[in-house]
Amino acid sequence: MAARQFRWLLLGELLGYFLLGYWLVSGAGWTPLQAVGLALTGFFGGRLFIVGLTFIFMLQGRGTVPVELRIGPYGALRMVLEEFLGFVVLFSLIQPFEAFWLGPDRLAKPAFGRPPLLLIHGYQCNRAFWFWLRPRLEAAGWTVATHSLEPVFSDIDAYAEGIARRIDEVLAATGAPQVILVGHSMGGLASRAYLRRHGTGKVARLITLGSPHRGTLLARLGLGPNARQMRVDSPWLRGLAAPLPPASVSIYSCHDNYVFPQQACSTLEGATNVAIGGVSHLGMAFSPRVLGNLMEALEPSA
Repeated sequence: MAARQFRWLLLGELLGYFLLGYWLVSGAGWTPLQAVGLALTGFFGGRLFIVGLTFIFMLQGRGTVPVELRIGPYGALRMVLEEFLGFVVLFSLIQPFEAFWLGPDRLAKPAFGRPPLLLIHGYQCNRAFWFWLRPRLEAAGWTVATHSLEPVFSDIDAYAEGIARRIDEVLAATGAPQVILVGHSMGGLASRAYLRRHGTGKVARLITLGSPHRGTLLARLGLGPNARQMRVDSPWLRGLAAPLPPASVSIYSCHDNYVFPQQACSTLEGATNVAIGGVSHLGMAFSPRVLGNLMEALEPSA
């Protein structure tokens, strides 16, 4: 469903650029090259504008960054570019064509008695968010499943039943007694909504990446009931408390441009909270640093 919506939005945007270019060339005397240049400027410039706004809002509401995690101008520029590239790749190339890029999950009996992983994406995304991370987790010997939260704009509690069904499917396919839930952004909250409703019996561990456990100031600009639930100190978040599986971990970036103020919003009571620096919100999807921290969280006894 989400992939189809992404495709329609992308098609509508490209059609708009085509019609505008046709009018400019046929009626306003522009050359085809000028029209293509305008379309490319609109396509990439619009996305850069959105990314820039998130960082501007973040700078106005950010938390204190520990000295050891601070980044200089070069690090900040690199982080913005990584977020921009992540935005373009995920929303214009990967997620609209999720089935092509990701394919079915490869579920088999886990090696070494490890629980299978169930990866759950965040707000306005789909399972293709894990395009880069999934094969690297598999290469490290993990059995990895994914799940799409649908509909896109929904009450977060409504996602709990879909997660429950997917957990049962993964357990049946792998023969494992429990899964490890890994949630990015809103996916961490959806995982906690599942735990509140169904308990921890089928979940060995919860690991969240950049999740707004206490909300985020940026949620004021979001659409749908799920965005309202992610506002700072929302009634829904205040009622989310539920027991966590043992060895649960919240990994968050002190430079997250979607979840801020970062430390105040991202820490999770009852979990080990791991702060990193120099990684943006969408940049987590392609970050070797996040992958390393995730690997450590998956092997807490190592």
